[in-house]
Amino acid sequence: MFTGLIQQVGKLKTVARSAGGWALTIAYAPWPEGPLVLGESVAVQGACLTVVRLVEEAFGADLLDETLARTALGSLAAGAAVNLERAVRPTDRLGGHIVSGHVDETGRIEVIEPRGRDWRVRVRISATAARQTVQKGSIALDGISLTVAELGDDWFEVHIIPHTWQATSLPERKVNDRVNIETDILGKYVARLLGLATPSGGLTLEKLSQAGFA
Repeated sequence: MFTGLIQQVGKLKTVARSAGGWALTIAYAPWPEGPLVLGESVAVQGACLTVVRLVEEAFGADLLDETLARTALGSLAAGAAVNLERAVRPTDRLGGHIVSGHVDETGRIEVIEPRGRDWRVRVRISATAARQTVQKGSIALDGISLTVAELGDDWFEVHIIPHTWQATSLPERKVNDRVNIETDILGKYVARLLGLATPSGGLTLEKLSQAGFA
């Protein structure tokens, strides 16, 4: 599990085909709390990956084709900046929100524009993801815990403060780029329980009547 608070920005060194899947190598700076270890989890652009190789100031992770298809990692070229966060410890402060590192889908950036000292970003997402999102709630964009400022039927907007803009991979993003999206895990459970997980679902008067509430 993660918090969506990016700890550092690494660099994607290599992406190569490997044993029916893909292998990534990511350069990073040493963490103050200690070195990475084999088998631990690191969120890369919001996708939870397992450290399987360690070299000097870099680690390797293996990916399945399904992971590349579901995330925006496959659209990144060597040298691209990537957001990194180690898994949260039980004693850590939960400064962002609960992030699983399991990317739900990719969105597409429609607007990036300065707004005073901040940045306004609008992202097009599926109607299903929008139903699992609430205004002023939390959403993870490329692994960054952000607050939803505006919300539509198939889009959301966030406002990025200067620190977040400068301390993440966001400055490399541009309009039409794909980004990794993970909706709030609590919203997903609520949507499932209320039958909102699919477009045909939802709480209706008929369902309330059948349940004896109307």
